[in-house]
Amino acid sequence: MPAAIGQELVALLPRLRRFALVLCRSPSLADDLVQSACERALANADSWAPGTRFDAWVFRILRNNWIDHLRRLRTEGMKEDVAAQMEIVGDAGEEPILSRLLLAEVQQIIDTMPPEQREVLLLVCVEDLAYREAAEVLGVPIGTVMSRLARARKRLVEMTAAA
Repeated sequence: MPAAIGQELVALLPRLRRFALVLCRSPSLADDLVQSACERALANADSWAPGTRFDAWVFRILRNNWIDHLRRLRTEGMKEDVAAQMEIVGDAGEEPILSRLLLAEVQQIIDTMPPEQREVLLLVCVEDLAYREAAEVLGVPIGTVMSRLARARKRLVEMTAAA
């Protein structure tokens, strides 16, 4: 069974890393979370039920790793400054610069959202999970996913219109 899911894990790596980056905002920590999630998925391959969404199962493993990490941090304390990890890459031309500014503005708005809204926004709007699947990943009722997503979308619209 681990060999069968190995190929699916490899195909899922970019999406897992993107989700990990949204959760932790640190490229090195995101890589560690993805690696740990993949190890757990392979070690527990027998617990995945064929016929269900594999990506949702692995996203849940990754999110649980993140929660475990946050719990450890409460006792250990933060080790690196997230703001110091941001890198700006230049690009010639006005259009790419304006696009990057807009993207940075949207990212700032998303960063100010509560983590619950940020997670739902990424899972549903970026990772294209159904509400039910996002609810399973997050361990909340589907109605909670819907209300968090509605609040997140409303905030995005209000904040981008104000800017």
